[in-house]
Amino acid sequence: MRKNNQYYIRKAHRYLGVLIGIQFLFWTISGLYFTWTDLDEIHGDHFLKEVSGQKSVNSQSLNLLSDTMEIHSMELKFLNQEAYYWVNDSILIHVASGDPKTEISAEEAKSIARDKIKPEYKIQDVNLLTKTDAHHEFRGRDLPVWQIEFTGDESLKAYIDAQNGDFQTVRHRDWRWFDFLWMTHNMDYETRDDFNNTLIRAFSVFGLLTVSSGFLLFFVTTKTKRKKKSKKS
Repeated sequence: MRKNNQYYIRKAHRYLGVLIGIQFLFWTISGLYFTWTDLDEIHGDHFLKEVSGQKSVNSQSLNLLSDTMEIHSMELKFLNQEAYYWVNDSILIHVASGDPKTEISAEEAKSIARDKIKPEYKIQDVNLLTKTDAHHEFRGRDLPVWQIEFTGDESLKAYIDAQNGDFQTVRHRDWRWFDFLWMTHNMDYETRDDFNNTLIRAFSVFGLLTVSSGFLLFFVTTKTKRKKKSKKS
């Protein structure tokens, strides 16, 4: 029997469906998860203490800075109730004494984390990270950083900048599920963050072809049924 257009359209539709069916399932599952989750909880806001009022220092303390230092940028920071100037994005200078501070110790990082995280979460481990891979939960951010692990089922981790003591972010179980599903949604299996990668573009085209072939198959089969009915009558 001679194979007609309907046969080839049906075959193309079947193979396209198999090719992208699993990815369509990932898109649907991840999309449902995104729409049913609270982004504030994903960001970990419920682990943090309420922000206290603004702090300030006497402007006369600027005189302690070295006259020979060329200053391009300067920011006031408070580390464990002590005031520092973060100068040129490279060095901390104690406001009261003018002494430089080159790094944040593990104990200081733990104290900063305790000051930010609610007291019911207890610290169980501290690690200094000097490098991360493309799939690490702290990827794409400045290093080195102190990773502070807390007890509890949420697998909570806080990240403290090892140079200036900034509280960077928190990561927890629900965030990691969100991150994994985001990877399956945007199909960036290398870095997880590129929504313009070749793979998702290709599967988007395949998806369009699958839907189009389905509509085409519907119209072709409907037309064939009408012809058969007209012949019988």
